[in-house]
Amino acid sequence: MIGVIAQKVGMTQVFDATGRLIPVTVLKVDTNVVVGNRVPKKDGYAAVIVGAVEAKPSRLSKPVLGQFKNGLAPRKYVREFRLDDESAEPKAVGDEIDLGMFENSVFVDIVGVTKGKGFQGVMKRHNFSGGRATHGSKFHRENGSTGMAAYPSRVIKGTKMAGRMGSDRTTVQNLRIVKIDAEKSVLMVKGAVPGANGGVVYVTPAKKKD
Repeated sequence: MIGVIAQKVGMTQVFDATGRLIPVTVLKVDTNVVVGNRVPKKDGYAAVIVGAVEAKPSRLSKPVLGQFKNGLAPRKYVREFRLDDESAEPKAVGDEIDLGMFENSVFVDIVGVTKGKGFQGVMKRHNFSGGRATHGSKFHRENGSTGMAAYPSRVIKGTKMAGRMGSDRTTVQNLRIVKIDAEKSVLMVKGAVPGANGGVVYVTPAKKKD
């Protein structure tokens, strides 16, 4: 299923035809170009490799530059989109992919990386209630006991504790398309999209909804 590489601009709100206020996330889609293909006979699966945002060749390594052939300008972001139909004809290298591919779609799936929040305690990371805030208490924002004494004398894997929070790859499914502005290369979807403003996200037609 071919998708596009987009940049999260931010959130705003728009009115629909009935006057309802809808919160939307604005996604900017620069020119997406087909960089290459994966074919079942050679690679064992079918996919289209898409690149976006032109990059200076001096800032890319030789293995990365080797993907851009036939005079194709190097791209900063490269993403492989798996195809459901392995018998589909491969896209020609250099073909552009625009927002027109979403004209018949109502919902999209978006993949992004959530905001990094650094090292956080259990109250922020796991919504622990913490201890009492009363006078004399020495237990406030801690996680309490984590291990056992005699058996098994260790901390069980997966125990909720303090640690790094955020910066996780996340997929949000079935976001409704509110508006497509082909002239400005902007896609608006209802609701929130993972990541900070300016972050890169990958948009594909929804798998579970038409």
